[in-house]
Amino acid sequence: MREDVENLDIRDVTANWVNAAVLARQIDDRIKALADLSHTPLFFGRLDYLHAPGADRAEGAEGERFYIGRRHVHDADGDPMVIDWRAPVSQPFYRASTKDPMDVGLRRRFGYTGGDLTAYEDEHLSDPAEAAATSKLLQQEIERPRVGPMRDIVATIQPEQDEIVRSGLSGTVCVQGGPGTGKTAVGLHRVAYLLYAHRERLARTGTLVIGPNASFLHYIEQVLPALGELEVRQATVDDLVAHVEVRGTDSASAAVVKGDARMAEVLRRAVRAHVTMPTEPVVVVRGSRRWRVPAYELEELVKQLLDRDIRYGAAREALPQRIAHAVLVQMERAGEAPDDRVQDSVARNPAVKAAVKAIWPPVDPAKLVLRLLTDADFLAEHADGLLGAEEQQEILQAKPARSVKSARWTAADAVLVDEATDLVQRTHSLGHVVLDEAQDLSPMQYRAVGRRCTTGSATVLGDLAQGTTPWATRSWPEALAHLGKGEAVVEELTAGFRVPTDVITYASRLLPHIAPGLTPVASVRENPGSFDVRPVSGTSDVVAACEESLRNEGSVGLIAADARVPELAEALTAAGLGHLGPGEETTRDTRLTLVPASLAKGLEYDYVVLDDPQAIVRAEPDERTGLRRLYVSLTRAVSGLTVTHTDPLPAQLAQA
Repeated sequence: MREDVENLDIRDVTANWVNAAVLARQIDDRIKALADLSHTPLFFGRLDYLHAPGADRAEGAEGERFYIGRRHVHDADGDPMVIDWRAPVSQPFYRASTKDPMDVGLRRRFGYTGGDLTAYEDEHLSDPAEAAATSKLLQQEIERPRVGPMRDIVATIQPEQDEIVRSGLSGTVCVQGGPGTGKTAVGLHRVAYLLYAHRERLARTGTLVIGPNASFLHYIEQVLPALGELEVRQATVDDLVAHVEVRGTDSASAAVVKGDARMAEVLRRAVRAHVTMPTEPVVVVRGSRRWRVPAYELEELVKQLLDRDIRYGAAREALPQRIAHAVLVQMERAGEAPDDRVQDSVARNPAVKAAVKAIWPPVDPAKLVLRLLTDADFLAEHADGLLGAEEQQEILQAKPARSVKSARWTAADAVLVDEATDLVQRTHSLGHVVLDEAQDLSPMQYRAVGRRCTTGSATVLGDLAQGTTPWATRSWPEALAHLGKGEAVVEELTAGFRVPTDVITYASRLLPHIAPGLTPVASVRENPGSFDVRPVSGTSDVVAACEESLRNEGSVGLIAADARVPELAEALTAAGLGHLGPGEETTRDTRLTLVPASLAKGLEYDYVVLDDPQAIVRAEPDERTGLRRLYVSLTRAVSGLTVTHTDPLPAQLAQA
């Protein structure tokens, strides 16, 4: 298939060089999408239908066989050999059961080792004598050691996951899922499905995956290309709102105030305050005639635009046309017959321009936000009744910057600038946005993401128990309201495919203290994994635990409080243990990653050594946030967890 595309001759089908360039790029993208992936088979399953799909199910009608794979594959004659996993005919591979066989006589799963077909497993779904059983190949694929970036899960998608993956483009879906439930994979595979089902529409409007940090995005970046999807952009929230250079940091209390949804109204008031009601008429001179628009009529035009509550910039662009139209009405009354060209000419008249500049002056969003953060009187005027005096004082800069360029902007400030920018000029909306680790966003950050999908839909992924910011999400309905998607459906995934039973049971001791009422994850892993909690005397014992974990197959993560990372890095180097940073790709030779606890979210390793839980808790501004950070760190292991501690364990974790 790739060779066919490479051999296409487009010389006789392009009318000009522009068409040729566009077609050449499309061909190049197609070639990239058909690239071979090492150790990745073209098919992983087979469906034998009792009757051909869509055909008459009369007695004696012949069935049909389909091989299911990551992408569509056809032979030299164009006949399909492998059916894309997203096609409707593939759906029973994920949904069919002995209770509801969906007209499938046989479902076959194939097992691979290093790209070689090594096993297969059959389920005779329509045979009443066959009892339902757990697939061994499915378990092996789920428990396969993880080396390198995150991989796709097309061979292991479960019915409850498939239902979310195939949900329609028009609706927003929020997925609450504990550690190891596959919510990130579900979100990415939903993008792949939507691109398959609505490719033309999403090609025009665009898709975006938003992650918590660059390390996380690097970890997941190969999933969609492996499924043949190359056009999905990935970014962090900070990337989206990068209108100013972030060089400063906020205190936790200041960041909470800046991230509060009330700041949106403060900014709206501050922007609209630039509008000044006219007190003088506008006099337009054209040839020997003078046309006068009185102040009261101008005031009515301004009030009409304010009442419409449209973007500040759009209203500013509309005002000269409104004034020009008022002049044209006078011209028509005087017996003239002006047309659109005359109206445009009047709108560009110096007198009209001067009036618009005085009534509706341009607003620089960054300068506006800087003034709010440095001018106490200006902030007090527009925050009256919204922010208390202490809250206002919290966000005022102690040493006001002289200019936008010299200001030490913080991440929360950049979100405010983005909000102000949208008040002036509408933000471009995409067709679909995936927001992962959403529980850590502030209300203002939710608004920033929501602006990117006002006319599109979203997939929101998160776990309330893993919220590790002072402003972490308290409930999904509240978060979705800030996102502008209050009608979204909330789905909950509770079956854990990644974290072993002993590990998730241990970590779940923290749930009553960090997310009361949340359903604990129930591991479906048959392999219980290894689990050990051991007191140690020093760093050398932690290194020894890493060496012990490295004797197993797969990746190893050493997770520690951020302040402990330099000391542990030095100890690992002294012991001759090569190690990587979060997001760096593991290899067969270097399988150990040293992970600051603040960057552990979303990552996974076959074996985890967790250093000093109490230090992770103490590193956060409050105990609840610290326990949530610990919960995240405890649940990164796929096959085994070793907890080492010199200080006593947190009381909430030590409870039996």
